[in-house]
Amino acid sequence: MKETFLMFAEVWDFMRVRKKWWLAPIMTLLILLGMLLFLTQGSAFAPFIYTLF
Repeated sequence: MKETFLMFAEVWDFMRVRKKWWLAPIMTLLILLGMLLFLTQGSAFAPFIYTLF
């Protein structure tokens, strides 16, 4: 779990130092989609989610 927070801290530092703020919405969208797929993996909503992709 500590490694995960370290990775997010490194990405945040990269964006802050190099002024790559356009990466923030992309990263947020990827994280939200990953969470959506993870949470609906075994549910009845899975066939509907997978049709979006």
